[in-house]
Amino acid sequence: MNHIFKQANADFITDYLVVGGDLDQDNNQAVHQAVELGDTAGITHVLDVRLEANDSGLWSYMPDVAYRWDGMDDAGQVVPDAWWDGIADWAVSAITAGGRVLVHCHMGINRSPSAAYAILLTMGWDPVEALAAIRSARPIANAWYAEQALTWHLKRTNTPPRQAAQAHRQLAAWRREHPLDVVRIIADVRTRTNDW
Repeated sequence: MNHIFKQANADFITDYLVVGGDLDQDNNQAVHQAVELGDTAGITHVLDVRLEANDSGLWSYMPDVAYRWDGMDDAGQVVPDAWWDGIADWAVSAITAGGRVLVHCHMGINRSPSAAYAILLTMGWDPVEALAAIRSARPIANAWYAEQALTWHLKRTNTPPRQAAQAHRQLAAWRREHPLDVVRIIADVRTRTNDW
């Protein structure tokens, strides 16, 4: 079931993984978005990776949806391996139990696509195919932290150095072939948000 969202700022990558931005700041609209995500699209788990906000209060009204806040900043920092471990293990556990996971940040450009990337890697996806699937589902997804997620994954899986270097070269080549003007995208998203 790949639902096309009418209200929520989210996109299906796979039948079990959705990536997006935050709920609306207007409480009534946020409730409609949460209902669309949970009741209509079947989201069972929400992974919120924003440092600057937390929706646990809203999601507490939807007992069939498990909510995890694991906020990180979006400042280009080095992300600790423990953060990747926590979010990937939680999401993959939910997915393997039959759940459907929404990963979101503020705009759905860097943090949540990077987290989704780590989840797909943990599930055995090829590094380039995983990022391509995210970008195909959500064309504004830059996944700024994907290279860090890949390094974390390759260490975690004890990938030999030559193979790890090849994976990074392939990801870099894919990025060169599929550039994204992140400054323009952020400006466009901010303009659309202000128009709502």
